[in-house]
Amino acid sequence: MRRTFVCLMLAGVTIAPMAAEEEWNFAAPSAAGLDTQLLEAMGAAVRKGDFKQITSILIAREGKLVYEAYFDADGEAGLRNTRSVTKSVTDMLVGIAIDQGSLPGVAAPVFAFFPEKRPERNPDPRKDKITIEDLLSMSSLLECDDQNQYSRGNEESMYLIEDWTQFALDLPIKGFPAWTPKPQDSPYGRSFSYCTAGPTLMGPLLEKATGEKVDQFAQRTLFNPLGISKLQWQYAPNGTAMTGGGLALRSRDLLKLGQLYLDGGVWRGKRVVSAEWVRQSTAPHARVDDSTDYGYWWWIKAFPQEGKTYRTVMMQGNGGNKVVVMPEQRMVAVVTTTNFQVRSAHAITDKLLTDYVFKALK
Repeated sequence: MRRTFVCLMLAGVTIAPMAAEEEWNFAAPSAAGLDTQLLEAMGAAVRKGDFKQITSILIAREGKLVYEAYFDADGEAGLRNTRSVTKSVTDMLVGIAIDQGSLPGVAAPVFAFFPEKRPERNPDPRKDKITIEDLLSMSSLLECDDQNQYSRGNEESMYLIEDWTQFALDLPIKGFPAWTPKPQDSPYGRSFSYCTAGPTLMGPLLEKATGEKVDQFAQRTLFNPLGISKLQWQYAPNGTAMTGGGLALRSRDLLKLGQLYLDGGVWRGKRVVSAEWVRQSTAPHARVDDSTDYGYWWWIKAFPQEGKTYRTVMMQGNGGNKVVVMPEQRMVAVVTTTNFQVRSAHAITDKLLTDYVFKALK
């Protein structure tokens, strides 16, 4: 098959050629209601070093690719390790498994899937009531907090042992000191605690429910329908694909995943995820802070700016990596970075969004 290419230039940034097989339609930024000069200025600012270690920026509006720029040697072919963006991909797999009847629903108890792991350490009857929804919303009663180095469930402790599944099941029930809101006193009735062990546990749970290796299930039900073939999983010591982080995808394919949810679970006219699951996943289930809620492994954040409020749902990973879905503007933006050891990396990406991407909207 002859491959046809389109190549655009923005202020010295080469917008990489795209094959017809990619199934993206093109539009000029101005035709899509975006300020071309601001996008050119954004590229110049990244190249100047105003935004550290940004590797790619892509924008699609109304299903059309309007901006694509790469700032590293890997370019379009590069696989981007966007860390915890993987969690949102795992959300998609959970939804598909429920849609197909392999999982009974979000109210299913988690520990019932692992009878061979009993008895676990720190037995407590409350563990039997922990549900899939508790994991999805980062609000289970397991003592697990990646943002607290002293937490028994901190992900760095998990990586030190061989059986990550047993690690999660062995965690004690958390306590709530006086300065920490209890679930019943929190918005949505859930107390948020960022815990990578939860989505990591979902990998072996999905394998039990579907009878299929999770990476094979993902390829068959999610990636193949989207035309995603170039990717790289990380694996737990037991050989299960790591569903809590580390999945590497091309920037264009990250954009496809965002577009899939913007379009209610449909890609190019084909239903991949149910509309109801997309709605549930991107609805608030826990409160993170005053401007941020949490769905099912999706971040929900409002950005007030110059009298307007830009409402987003985001796939988000360490280093400031983001897939930003903006339903009201019918837009998806992807920002990939390697700012893994940079302080306030998410603030860097947020500033790029607010100073350029949002302002470019006419």
